[in-house]
Amino acid sequence: MKKPELLAPAGDMEKLEVAVAYGADAVYLGGTSFGLRAAAATFDENELVRAVGFAHWYGVKVYVTVNIFAHNKDIQELQSYLKYLEKIEVDGVIISDPGVIELARETVPRLPVHLSTQANTTNWKSARFWEKQGVKRIILARELSLKEIKEIKENVNLPLEMFVHGAMCISYSGRCLLSNYMTGRDSNMGDCSQACRWKYALVEEKRPGEYYPIEEDRRGTYILSSRDLCLLHQLPRLIDAGVDSFKIEGRVKSIHYVAAVTRVYRKAIDACINDPEGYSMQEEWANEIGKVSNREYISGFIDGPPDKDGFTPVKGIYNRPYTFVGVARNVDKQNGWIEIEQRNHFSRGEELEVMPPRGDIFSIKVDEMYDIEGNPIEKAPHPRMTVYLAGMPFVEPHTMLRRKEK
Repeated sequence: MKKPELLAPAGDMEKLEVAVAYGADAVYLGGTSFGLRAAAATFDENELVRAVGFAHWYGVKVYVTVNIFAHNKDIQELQSYLKYLEKIEVDGVIISDPGVIELARETVPRLPVHLSTQANTTNWKSARFWEKQGVKRIILARELSLKEIKEIKENVNLPLEMFVHGAMCISYSGRCLLSNYMTGRDSNMGDCSQACRWKYALVEEKRPGEYYPIEEDRRGTYILSSRDLCLLHQLPRLIDAGVDSFKIEGRVKSIHYVAAVTRVYRKAIDACINDPEGYSMQEEWANEIGKVSNREYISGFIDGPPDKDGFTPVKGIYNRPYTFVGVARNVDKQNGWIEIEQRNHFSRGEELEVMPPRGDIFSIKVDEMYDIEGNPIEKAPHPRMTVYLAGMPFVEPHTMLRRKEK
C-alpha cells in the first residue's frame, strides 16, 4: 500500500510548528492576500520565508492557498505574488480560478498547481480536463462517494487529495453566498462571516417581529450548521482507492485541535500501512478525536449522500468536553521546572491531561505552580501568562495540557 501524505492546517507560525511536531508530512497555509481564509492569513512575505525554511528543515512540504475567485484588479498583483512564492520555493499553490491557473502556468511554469476543492471536481471528465491544463494535483470536492473517487483515480494520472476531517460548509464545496448577502463579507474572497453557524428562528410573513425558535435544547438549534467530517474509520478504504493526500481542515482552529487531530491521524495512517490486514479503528483514537471542539461527527458523502440527519439539527453549536489550558514551551531540567504558556485558567490542585507529540497521554495533579519570578502561585488567571510547573515528568516543547470539564 502506498503511504498517503498527512496534510495539516497551519493558520499561523505556531500552528505550523505544532503540525510538524505532531507528525504532519505537509502543511497548507495562506499569505495576506488571495486566500479563502482571511482570518487565518497571518503569513506576510517575511513570515512565509520563515515558514518554508522551518518546514523544509524537517522535511515537511508547504502548499500556499491562492484560491480566491479573482477580479480584474487582482491580476497584476497576483503575477508578482506567484513569482515570490516560486522564489521562496514553496512546494505548490492551491488555486480554484481557471484564469489564475492559466496565469500561474504562464508566470511560474515550474511551480506545481494544486486544484482547490472550491473548483468542485466531482467527476473524472473534469479531473481529466484539469490534468490537460497542467494541474499537478486535484483536491476533490467533499461531495464524493468512495465509488466516485475510485473512478476518478482510474481515469487520471494525478495525485488526489481529499478532506478527511473537520468542518463542512452547508454550501457546495464551500462556494457560499450567504455570508456576502447577510454581512457584505464575501466568503469567495476570503472573508466568510460563518453565517451558517448562527442561530435562526422562523418568522411568519404576516407576523413580523414574532420569532418562533426551532428548539432542540435551551440554546436552540442550528439549521444551517453541518456536522463535522471524520473519516478516521475509513482510512483503509481511502488508501485502497488511491487517495494520495489526507487533508485536515482547520486553519482557524486552536493549536490543541491541530495537535490532537494530526497526532491521531498520524497514528492511524502508520498503523494501516504497517498492518493493513490487521488494521482496526482504535477506541483511543475515537476518544481523542472526541476531546477536541466539534459539532458531532459524520462520514460525509463517502457512502453516498447522507440522510437529513447527517447535517441537521446539531445539538448546540459545539461540543467542548475538554478545555485546552496550556502548552509547554521550555524545560529546565537543572531546576526541575517546565515552562507553560497559559491558554485558559487553571489552578493548583487540578487534574490535567498531558498530550505530548510522542509517547502516551498521561494525567498529572498540579501540585506546584510558580510565576515568572519564581514565586509560588495558586492559579494562572491571565491570558498567555508564563507559569512554571514542578514535580511532573519532563515533556517536549509543544506538549498540550487540558482539563476535562464536568
